[in-house]
Amino acid sequence: MKYVDVIIDNKSEHTDVMYTYGCEDDSIRAGQKVYVPFSQGNRIREGYVFRVADEPDQEYKNLKYIESADEDICLNQEIVDTCIWMKHRYLCKYIDGIKCFTPAGSKSRKGKVRDPFKDIVADEGERPQLTDQQQAVLAPVEAALDSGSHERFLLYGVTGSGKTEVYMRAAEKCIAGGRQVIMLVPEISLTHQVIRRFIGRFGAERMAVLHSRLSAGERYDEWMRIKSGQVDIVIGARSAVFAPLEKIGLIILDEEHETTYKSDMTPKYDTVEVALKRLQQHAGVLIAGSATPSVATFFRSEQGIYKRLELTERYNQVALPEVSVVDMREELRNGNRSVISRKLYDGIRNALENKQQVILFLNRRGYSTFVSCRECGKVLECPDCGISLTYHKEKDRAVCHYCGHEIRPPKTCPDCGSKYIRYFGTGTEKVEEAVKELFPEASIERLDLDSARKKGSLDAMLKRFGKGKTDILIGTQLVAKGLDFRNVALVGIVSADVTLHIPDYRSPERTFQLITQAAGRAGRGDIQGKVVIQSYTPDNYAVQKAAAQDYRGFYEEELMLRGYMGYPPYSDLFQVVFSGKSEQTVKQAAEKWHMQLEEVLSQDELQIFRPQPAPMNRIKETYRWCMLIKSPQGKRRMTAAALEKIKQNDKSKKNKYAVTVDINPYSFI
Repeated sequence: MKYVDVIIDNKSEHTDVMYTYGCEDDSIRAGQKVYVPFSQGNRIREGYVFRVADEPDQEYKNLKYIESADEDICLNQEIVDTCIWMKHRYLCKYIDGIKCFTPAGSKSRKGKVRDPFKDIVADEGERPQLTDQQQAVLAPVEAALDSGSHERFLLYGVTGSGKTEVYMRAAEKCIAGGRQVIMLVPEISLTHQVIRRFIGRFGAERMAVLHSRLSAGERYDEWMRIKSGQVDIVIGARSAVFAPLEKIGLIILDEEHETTYKSDMTPKYDTVEVALKRLQQHAGVLIAGSATPSVATFFRSEQGIYKRLELTERYNQVALPEVSVVDMREELRNGNRSVISRKLYDGIRNALENKQQVILFLNRRGYSTFVSCRECGKVLECPDCGISLTYHKEKDRAVCHYCGHEIRPPKTCPDCGSKYIRYFGTGTEKVEEAVKELFPEASIERLDLDSARKKGSLDAMLKRFGKGKTDILIGTQLVAKGLDFRNVALVGIVSADVTLHIPDYRSPERTFQLITQAAGRAGRGDIQGKVVIQSYTPDNYAVQKAAAQDYRGFYEEELMLRGYMGYPPYSDLFQVVFSGKSEQTVKQAAEKWHMQLEEVLSQDELQIFRPQPAPMNRIKETYRWCMLIKSPQGKRRMTAAALEKIKQNDKSKKNKYAVTVDINPYSFI
């Protein structure tokens, strides 16, 4: 007879505790998925065992017993410990952490194993010779893997310096030592390129892939292959950090600076923090790689928390791209109203004449960014979210990019009846239209979330571009991340200002990273590439430092500003969001929490800002208020504990609002 503490698979905050059950099966263990009678009606619910004891911690009059256990789904002790850590680290429910580690699908009814690799062709290029710099950065990583010690490295290497080859050599070393590897990439769209290279080196038999674009059945099959020990390497986007491996020796985060490594859904986890937590328990090694490390990560490398390894030269020894900045204000003064500057036009024309390829980058999809009446100033807004609609000319619809609401644009103003409806701003559709008019002979494709909706369409587009069938590829940040095409001679950044004016302290950092990463797609073959940056604020330090490819200069200026304002890495920011159907209820809840926090934390150097409507105050008829807490270095645990206590005391079933906490969010919208 065993006594087990079980977490019930239930969404409610009120049941986020461990329930004790009896179990007649002495082989039951922590992590096991079980089926138990729950609540007054004793309906059978799914649950997960978190603790097993031989004796009860108290007397139970009406002890209930486990009905059955699922032999296939069982988490190990390390995963159970990580789920408990996630609850307190991210102020989520136990079950939120568990769901990250468990498969959503089920066994195939026909018993067939669904193969996510079936359409992927391995990249079987020759094993390259390591440069002296690559050998130098690989040596301490291999030493850490040999010694079995927990180490964390920042691999800071310029674009095209051969970071991926270092990753693969480190993976080889780890596997040779009998341990397993997780290889993380920031975008699902980039997994195929990485998978092709890894399959070419390691073969598909001992490799698995995990990301959200797999079907539920594919995810289940991959999860079972990993859990049963058939896999040495797991590749995927951020969710792959939860792969149920038993002997993790190495986790690699490629492009560690990317915001996609921070979850924007509950639980709002930070992938690198989860990776480090797991590696500490496995005594494994972390490699975080980037040409533009986040300010926080580079700061930690300066403090010695990360050991910094540097690759300062491109693998092919070709110089970094030649970068030009175009002042678009001057273009307007000189009569050029096109989205393409004269310098960018000349660069595209020259590349096409030399049978070379071009990438044009604009981090804004659609045709026009808003629709407005010239007579009264009315801007078309989403009725559910209250934000401006983006016009998509291809389907002649004005679309909300948050909730998906769409309408056919009116011919007359709904407010004043004027016929002067105009379209303002520039998106990728408008750039595509302009480029097709200027270069009708060129083969042009657009790569963004609208053009790549169908399964396989994104990979097909990249394959055509890789084979040289596409001359000009226009896209959002999908084209700025990790793509490696050797015939790209020119990269044009159509508007460097799009991310610069977002109300977020990270806007300069994001702008610097996007420009530098997009520029890094040029000149990866044998000829030096060229980059044209178009900007209406060309004197901004983020634009200037990116043009000069001066990461250190940007870092030092940005760090000075962060220190003055008390932003991360000098603090942790807690965003508390209150949401509900009644704005008055949500506002009152926010004010109540603010008052309680002031009482608990007012003497501890924290800045607790007054609650206010969220920048997007209404989404799908749900109102949102937010409160920001600036917690100095060393105060994070104390702040989180205070919030967790208030949250536990606020579990009234009468509450008609929800509360979520996001620590160091990547978006404050």
